[in-house]
Amino acid sequence: MKTVVQQMLRTCNKLFSGKTPNDVVEAHPSNIETAAQLENIQHLPCPSHPPGVEAVRESVHHVEAVIERAHHGGGWLLSGIICINILILGCALVSSSAFNSVAITAMHRQIFLIILLLLTMLWMLFYAAVTSRKDQAILFKDSHAGPVWLRAGLLLFGLLSLLMDVFKIANYVGYLHCDSAVKVAFPVVQAVFLFVQTYFLSVHAKDCVQLHTHFTRCGLTLTLSTNLVVWMAAVTEESIHQMEIPDLNVNVSHKMYRASYGNPKCKCSHSACDTFKEAFYYLYPFNIEYSLFASAMAYVMWKNVGRHVEDHSHPSVKFRPKDVCMGPVMGILLVVVGLVTFIIYEVYILKEDEEKRNEALLIHFIINIVIVSLMSLSTMIGCIVYRLDHREHVSEKNPTRSLDVGLLVGASLGQFIISYFTIMAVEATGASGYLNALNLSWAVLTVLQLGLQNYFIIEGLHREPFHVMQEASLHTNAHIQEHTEMSVVMEINKSSYYLTSSHKLSWKRRILKEVCAFLLLANIILWIMPAFGARPQFDHPVEIKFYNFTMWAAIVNIGLPFGIFYRMHSVASLFEVYLIS
Repeated sequence: MKTVVQQMLRTCNKLFSGKTPNDVVEAHPSNIETAAQLENIQHLPCPSHPPGVEAVRESVHHVEAVIERAHHGGGWLLSGIICINILILGCALVSSSAFNSVAITAMHRQIFLIILLLLTMLWMLFYAAVTSRKDQAILFKDSHAGPVWLRAGLLLFGLLSLLMDVFKIANYVGYLHCDSAVKVAFPVVQAVFLFVQTYFLSVHAKDCVQLHTHFTRCGLTLTLSTNLVVWMAAVTEESIHQMEIPDLNVNVSHKMYRASYGNPKCKCSHSACDTFKEAFYYLYPFNIEYSLFASAMAYVMWKNVGRHVEDHSHPSVKFRPKDVCMGPVMGILLVVVGLVTFIIYEVYILKEDEEKRNEALLIHFIINIVIVSLMSLSTMIGCIVYRLDHREHVSEKNPTRSLDVGLLVGASLGQFIISYFTIMAVEATGASGYLNALNLSWAVLTVLQLGLQNYFIIEGLHREPFHVMQEASLHTNAHIQEHTEMSVVMEINKSSYYLTSSHKLSWKRRILKEVCAFLLLANIILWIMPAFGARPQFDHPVEIKFYNFTMWAAIVNIGLPFGIFYRMHSVASLFEVYLIS
């Protein structure tokens, strides 16, 4: 043990001082040399006593952490300052331009966004043309970053966002004779930005950049903050469309409000303006999700700058729909029923008849209670299976997985806030009636469902994939065999494993996959309803009377966008859990 500690100290001295006993090593070792030194540390002979092994492991992790901090330098701080300043300035502009009584208008916000989009595109072009083509620029790739399903979702949402920009251009062109040309310029620039960014993230999402690290970090935080400001602008505009400040002396207005653009006296020069306006309004949810997907991918790239990733060749995990049956069938049925009730809700809530509007709220509350109840039940079954599952937890450092968990927990806070405020309002006012009882039940069950689903997803993401556990057992069994028969035994075992795993799943794996498939589809319908206009929070007057409209509108408009993103992010995370289960 003493020899091992002495060797560790000598190696640490080499890494931190950059000197060898002969003083021939340069003061700042290269990335490859640092990686080699770390590799040597990790392969030191370990004593037979377990306490000594743990001590060596802790020392190695400490050395790696110190080297990583030294390698990052001031790039983290500079890029963080840039990101914070852009976000705060963007938040101030977006919030100020949402009100007509101030001098800051939507035109000022759009000019700021145009500048951000142009700067971000310039940096992306520089990275693709210069940095990524340099020797030693990208020595490592993060296999977990930018999976196929995430890039496919980015492409899909990008295409729909591009369609939204086309409709915006067609609409705003009709107002050029009496309104600012900036309103046409912004969707044009944003359409070009969608092309550039989608290509950039699709090609370079896995990069672990080792060259121009400070400049790359600043560029990635610029990309991250730009997408977040675009997201804030889209959420604000979509929220303004969704509500109208009601007369506080009467019941809340049930009509959906569509914000006007510019001067009300400015008339469109062609007859299709209203059609284009309604069309791009319904595409806002896809643009919002695109910005969040791009922000997440940019953040992972930022975390991977200067990172050394070991090259593991994991077996490919294939998506096989035939592995499950009950989960997808129940999920599809739930989606169809949810869509039907959502259409009924949208039709009835616009009517002047009080009875029809109450019927719409009744249908909406009941279907949501049914959905979250079934989701809670299936999630509890999945959690029980996890208790019976003996797979190890993943111990390797993974920025993608850490981001997934952070976004999952953080985004769920939005729905938690709305649910708890609803519970407080209904209980404090002592409101009676079947609508209030259903509203309270929905809020309580939503809190339960969110907690169970977060546990299920986080536990699933941190478990070792089944194929990794099988490989470990294969290697263990192979060492028992004779050296000459080792390769033959491993090939036979691997073949039999893939046959059984592909065509005959164990009962635990099948249950987990069924639960993941059902929850995935259920989260889709819970995303569709609020994303495309369901606002029972404003159609049911209890919360508005208790908190007043201004406060309740702030609560909903802050919490609901996060709740919508939570459902879409849950879909992505559940698909990941499905693949590794």
